[in-house]
Formats: sequence, C-alpha cells, structure tokens
Amino acid sequence: MASEPPRGRGSATRPAARYEPLQREPVDDGWVGDDEPAPALRTEVTPETPRSLLVRNDSPDVPFTLSINPYRGCEHGCAYCFARPAHAYVGLSPGLDFESRLYVKTGAAAVLRRELAARNYRPSPVALGINTDAYQPVEREWGVTRELLEVLAESAHPVSIVTKSALVERDLDLLGPMGRAGLAQVAVSLTTLDRGLSRRLEPRAAAPQRRLETIRRLTAAGVPVSVLVAPLIPVLTDGETEALLEAAAAAGAVSADYVLLRLPREVAGLFEEWLKTHEPLKAEHVLARLREAHGGRVYDSSFGQRMRGTGAWADLLGQRFVLARRRSGLDRWSGDLDVSQFRPPARPRSADDSQLDLF
Repeated sequence: MASEPPRGRGSATRPAARYEPLQREPVDDGWVGDDEPAPALRTEVTPETPRSLLVRNDSPDVPFTLSINPYRGCEHGCAYCFARPAHAYVGLSPGLDFESRLYVKTGAAAVLRRELAARNYRPSPVALGINTDAYQPVEREWGVTRELLEVLAESAHPVSIVTKSALVERDLDLLGPMGRAGLAQVAVSLTTLDRGLSRRLEPRAAAPQRRLETIRRLTAAGVPVSVLVAPLIPVLTDGETEALLEAAAAAGAVSADYVLLRLPREVAGLFEEWLKTHEPLKAEHVLARLREAHGGRVYDSSFGQRMRGTGAWADLLGQRFVLARRRSGLDRWSGDLDVSQFRPPARPRSADDSQLDLF
C-alpha cells in the first residue's frame, strides 16, 4: 500500500516537476521514529501581479473563448485535478506543492478593468476559475474573485463559473441580479454522493450534500445552475450517474454535462498512487477502463477525445448520461448568456493622467 497523504491533503508525495534537473526521494535516516507524526503541512500563498488577465482559448472542445484564473494551485487538493501539471512551470511539484504552495493574482481587478475598457475589446462570456477553483478556501482571505465579479457586474459582462465550493454563496448579491439579467450562470461540480469517498478524493472541498444546498440557494437567487459531473471516474463513480443527476435536478439545476476522468502528465502517476492507497482492490479495474477508453493508454489528450473517450464502453457511458439527463429534465437550458448589455467600465486613470473624460 502507498503512503497516506497528510491530513486534509489529496496527494501523499511531492514528485519533482518535469522540468527540474534533479529527482528527490525520501530516505529514512533513522532520526524520525515511525510513531512520530510528520509536521503539519501549511498552505503558503505568494502574491503575484499579472500584466494581463484574460486568457484566450481556441480549443475546439471547450465552450468558451475567454477565461480568468485568480489563483494558481488549488487548496481543495482533489486527487484527480487535471491542472496539477501546471505547477511545473514555476518549478514546483504537481503533488503536494500544487495544493499547498499557491499563487494569488493581486491587483487583478484593475487589470481586468483595463482590458475590458480597451477600445478593441469585444465581449464574450468569461469563464471564471476554469483551471483552478476561483472559490477555493484562500479566497476567503484574499477576495480576488469578489473584486473581479464587481468589475464584471459594473460592466454588465457575462460570466460563467465552475466551482465545488459553497463560498460562491457569499457573492449572491452580485450573481443573483446578473443571473436574472442573463449575465451569469454557475456550474457546480459534483463527483459523488458518497461523503466518505468525496472526503478522500476532494479533501478540502465542500461535501456533496453541501454542494446540493448551494445549487438550491443559487437557484432561489435567480442564478441558472448546471451540474458538472466531473470527473466521472470509471468503476468508482460511474454507477452514480443517474442518482447524481436526479439529486441535482431536485435541488434546482437546469442542465448537466460530464467529463471523463483526465490524467495528463504527472496526474496519471499521482492518481494511480491515490488508487493504491484508498481503493487498492479497484485500482487495476479503474485503470483498465481508462485504457479501454483511450486506445490502450490511461489518457489521450486529443481534442474531441480527452473529455469523453472512445470505444464501446465510453459510447455506452455517453448514452447513459444523455438518457439520464433527459429523464431528470436537465436539458432545459441552452447555457447562452447575453453579451449585448456590455458597457465598458471606466478606464483606470494613472496617477499622472490629468486628461479629463469628454463625457
């Protein structure tokens, strides 16, 4: 059995980033006894000032062209997170570093204001918190997501959010009016209804039942809510598909979609390590299903295949989901947001700018 992760963390190890010239392995030197607990792993947050904020996307299999990520790394610590490999670009591990050494984009609201006010800007719905959750626990202290929403609300700019955090309810005063005006929608990520499994898979995320309550509160405030069954994990969670959609529909969700488990780069090894620790009897079955859906590999990054997989089992899974979605009434909303209401925000004025606005 692999080693247990630190309490409240999804990964048990800190594998070196793929660009690093050295690899490190822990060695028992006899100084620490087996019964001596390891020191608590604390979250470190490093501020960084972005020069630009809006990320433009041209991938053919994602439904947005603009996105914003207020944070790098994610304290939720989900064992399966496809964003983990991005930490290699800053020389950090996709394992424990990804969930404990975070970066926050301070001053992001001012940068967004400048970009939206640019004369050549053309509005398109912004996806907020796609790579890592915009409402992860450190948002309570830093409030960057809140500041960005204030700029978007002021500009009547459409926004979509994907989260597994109940903290999104804090911003109902902004999201409610925007949702009723066709300017905002929230997708709540729901992986399983099993609290024990969720605690192991997503150690610092809201419990499944709490996420269902978040769907209810968002819906009551006038925000269209979709449920995103992501990731859908073979053997571990695919049997819950119908129950997940029924629960989401009962809570007020209006649409649903799914993403098959993605294991790019270092995530494959990290998730296999998680399986051997928490689900050793199912580990090989899970990996075999993934190989079946990805042409013999545990992951295929090709556009059009990375989200769904191919082959008989993947096709059957897709058919099951479509049927369950229809039966649950979660095919009622197109997901379209209104870009016609956009009005550029006031352009930020520099300290030495004495030129007055004409109007």
